[in-house]
Amino acid sequence: MRFNGLRWLPLLSVSIAAGFGADNDRPKFEVQPAASYPHHQTSEKVTVAAQVLQTDAETHDAFGKLNPNRYGILPVLIVVQNNGPDAIKVDGARVEYTMPDGQRIEATAAQDVKYLRGAKAPNALPVDIHIHKKPKNPLDVWEIEGRAFSAKMIPAGQSASGFVYFQVNAPSAAATVALAGLTDPVTGKELYYFEIPMSGK
Repeated sequence: MRFNGLRWLPLLSVSIAAGFGADNDRPKFEVQPAASYPHHQTSEKVTVAAQVLQTDAETHDAFGKLNPNRYGILPVLIVVQNNGPDAIKVDGARVEYTMPDGQRIEATAAQDVKYLRGAKAPNALPVDIHIHKKPKNPLDVWEIEGRAFSAKMIPAGQSASGFVYFQVNAPSAAATVALAGLTDPVTGKELYYFEIPMSGK
């Protein structure tokens, strides 16, 4: 299956699973094996899991005090486990969040999230711009880009993980997360298409 020629934003670069949260100055975020997540799908020895984080409790380990949902940004953890005999190229992977009514939402590039919403509304009263600094956007934190999905290649027997971000004000338990664009690094042929229901059905 293919995505009918829709235009996609590529997933951003950060590290492969082994390096996920590896910055010694940052808190660790533990990622479980793909098959252990309730919403996962396996095709030809490749397993992809998608985990939506919404509540403060769910986002805390990954983003600390920031819950991106409060600013209209839905973080979805993607875990790709390659149990096949060959490496998989994933730097061209594409992720889509589909609402129950069929609305399709493309992932927002992680480096662009800090420019979206979040900043406090401007003060209605005149201010001295030489004294008052522009408030920092709450979404401008290390974790957004630092924990983004960024693997380029997944060797046989290894996994990669990270977050993708969607501009969704009202996430739905009946939505689906689709992943395409995993390719053979030698031929460039697209290999897999995953469509994972968030309802688990």
